[in-house]
Amino acid sequence: MDARFTPEQDEIRRTLRELLHKRCGPVELRAALDTPDGHDPALWTALAGRLGLPGLALPEAYGGVGCSVTELALACEETGRALAPSPLLATAVLTAPLLLALGTDAQRADLLPRIASGALTAALAVPGPALTTALALTGDDRHGAWAGGGRAGGVQARWTDGGWRLYGEAGQVLDGHSAGLLLVAAHTGGFARSRVLLFLVRADAAGLTRTRLTALDATRPQARIQLRDVEAQLLGRDGGDVLAALARLGDTAAVCLAAEAVGAAGRVLERTVEYVGRREQFGRPVGSFQAVKHRLADAYVQVQAARSAAYYAACAATHEETVGGLALAQALEALRGAAAEGIQLHGGIGFTWEHDTQLYFKRAAGDELLFGPVHRLRARAADAAHVFEEAGR
Repeated sequence: MDARFTPEQDEIRRTLRELLHKRCGPVELRAALDTPDGHDPALWTALAGRLGLPGLALPEAYGGVGCSVTELALACEETGRALAPSPLLATAVLTAPLLLALGTDAQRADLLPRIASGALTAALAVPGPALTTALALTGDDRHGAWAGGGRAGGVQARWTDGGWRLYGEAGQVLDGHSAGLLLVAAHTGGFARSRVLLFLVRADAAGLTRTRLTALDATRPQARIQLRDVEAQLLGRDGGDVLAALARLGDTAAVCLAAEAVGAAGRVLERTVEYVGRREQFGRPVGSFQAVKHRLADAYVQVQAARSAAYYAACAATHEETVGGLALAQALEALRGAAAEGIQLHGGIGFTWEHDTQLYFKRAAGDELLFGPVHRLRARAADAAHVFEEAGR
């Protein structure tokens, strides 16, 4: 496997970094967080129109660029570096691949070109705090119990009067309050023939209530979705194998999230090194003290190891090798460590709301709550590889 990047891939990173440097600095970032959408629509238009990010990994037949997961992961690394709030993760990473894999020809032709152009944003809604389980990152739920299990709670779908109707609630839906389209996982049928299916729900559907939540990580907006007799359209003709599609999506999402976390970890470490190089104590820069050097060196090694793992996982995904979960675990651990060192070595200012270091720490903590924790990501990867079974023989 040749893990070296092509000139085109390097150009994607360079161009995106330049755009985000100009359009998503500290002032612009905080201003975007205070808007109702939680992101800057003008920046999203630029990312979609100038760079084609929403359609980066979509086929050219649907208006996309036709790139692989690797290019999408590199784009996520740059957005993570800037902590850029945008619908990229919810739309291009979590939703578009499911539409492409399970949708009918008519659904693909209608939705994917609009997603690729940036005109339509989308969000994946799964009941409760179950996104990591639904994506098979921390467990192997072969029956889809996270969707409600046919019992009270979760989201249920019923076929009435020639159409599907949805009932229930989904929390922690990434960008669910602003998305133009919701892809909702719901439980259907009785106990004997129950299954999980995916349904398309318009943002203006009657009976749909969307409430933006106060999240730990403000750069990752979340919403609560409530459905009361909401009209929905089944994704695909017969629904397809939703659980298998979600499991495949899980590895791709883990690759992109790992790259995003590596970008954030690298940037917060850079900012910390810059600060200790100019902050003086006892007449000399703080960064000249040996203890500080050791701490920063340890953080650097951890970040570089996570970057190597993320890049390998991105390249491996194109060869259908599933190592995204392990890469994500290492990247989340590196981000948490680098952000914690950043806060400590910035001293008193590192703890303040006004300083940006706390945003990186909250991204680390928020991502681990949403997609982890790290020890469960590693345990799931070990189970999938039958590590403990081999050791017991």
